[in-house]
Amino acid sequence: MSGGGPPPYFNIPPDRALSQLGDPTDTKDLARISETYRRGWQDMTGSGLPEDDRRVLRPFSTWEITTYLIPVAPQHFRRVLRQNPDLPQGRSETEGGARWFTLEEVLRLRAFFGAEGSRSKEYLPYRPKGLPARIVAIANVKGGVGKTATCAHLAMSAAMDGYRVLTIDLDSQGALSSMFGVRAEDEWQTVFPLLARHYGETLRADNQRRIDRGEPPVALDDTLAKALKIRASDLIRPTHWPNVDMIGAQLTLTRAEFQIPLWRMASRGWKQWSALTDSLAADGVLDRYDLILIDTPPALGYLTINGLAAADIILVPLGASLAEFEATGRFFDLLHSTFSAIEESENIAARALGREELHFEWDAIRAVMTRYDADRQAETAALIQAHLGPGLSPHRQDFTALIGQAGAPVRGIYEIDYRDLNRETYARSRESFDRTYAAFKALLLGLWRRDELKRG
Repeated sequence: MSGGGPPPYFNIPPDRALSQLGDPTDTKDLARISETYRRGWQDMTGSGLPEDDRRVLRPFSTWEITTYLIPVAPQHFRRVLRQNPDLPQGRSETEGGARWFTLEEVLRLRAFFGAEGSRSKEYLPYRPKGLPARIVAIANVKGGVGKTATCAHLAMSAAMDGYRVLTIDLDSQGALSSMFGVRAEDEWQTVFPLLARHYGETLRADNQRRIDRGEPPVALDDTLAKALKIRASDLIRPTHWPNVDMIGAQLTLTRAEFQIPLWRMASRGWKQWSALTDSLAADGVLDRYDLILIDTPPALGYLTINGLAAADIILVPLGASLAEFEATGRFFDLLHSTFSAIEESENIAARALGREELHFEWDAIRAVMTRYDADRQAETAALIQAHLGPGLSPHRQDFTALIGQAGAPVRGIYEIDYRDLNRETYARSRESFDRTYAAFKALLLGLWRRDELKRG
């Protein structure tokens, strides 16, 4: 022991330990404890949370806009504003100081430059008309690999790029929901009613067949009756990012993991893995957004399967360590066995009935290296890159203490005001996230362009 004497866990007097005990905790105390945590969380994150629990997105300076958001020289940007007084002019905190703009104003300015600016510059993001939103699931059964941070930063990057984004939180821990300031009061403000509605619609169809055969129908319970009235638009909430919406999550979303297998046992014909996909499509969500990003829990349960089955693209974050590399390999083993089993189970009946067989397919699956420390992990990262080749995104997302530890980041790097640091530190911190988005955007645009050419 550095201070001498026995370790602190020796010679603890039981009577002293007894004197330090508090009263037992009952259910009423749980509410008090919960309120303590809620207020503490608000206090610790209060710089971004006003009284109504909604986050407020910081403004963006002329320097940021002309460096990162709109490809135009600062002098030309200012000249265009002077010539067009109806455009947002921003606000200055000091006489003659830098002008600051909200993201809504930036999007208006981007639209103006897109309509009036040079045709040789990409003022507006590429997005073929008539194609549905791309759905991206971020998944890995390994916890602490930065799934939520990756999902959040891709959503923020795409929003600043001008895309309309929907984020869906399937993780009952609700870290993504907290990051975007969306509070789901119970499971009825999560994806749960969409899954329940999908099963309820299957049960109604089953009942119609029972009636046609002269058999009594199965009664719909209160849960299903309530879910049948709910649409995705009832669940989607705005966030403090003007073009990022969300379907949030909270702990009671775990109800789905228990309820889905019971529904599946009651109706063997229910395709539970497509419940999220079918519900989003039926409610017109794919036409309202450009990009749908799904944050999944660190387990291959029914919610994760729904998210993966809905996805066009799967992104798999992993750290540059052999342990995470092995765990991610086991994740792909699980994916293979799970989706192969679903296909085989469904296709036995499909072949017997002469129906089209089920075949899962994704446009792309990419691993993304996260929380990378070049000083300690360069050799391991190079080995992983050599083994995975194009299956691993070429850009490594650096670790930065600015967004907090893995699991529940409070703010994204793009939400940090560079005046709290300096321009150089801010630019350096966001660089790897910019590169991650660039690699993802290249993938996204390639897929959209392929489908555009196929359509003719």
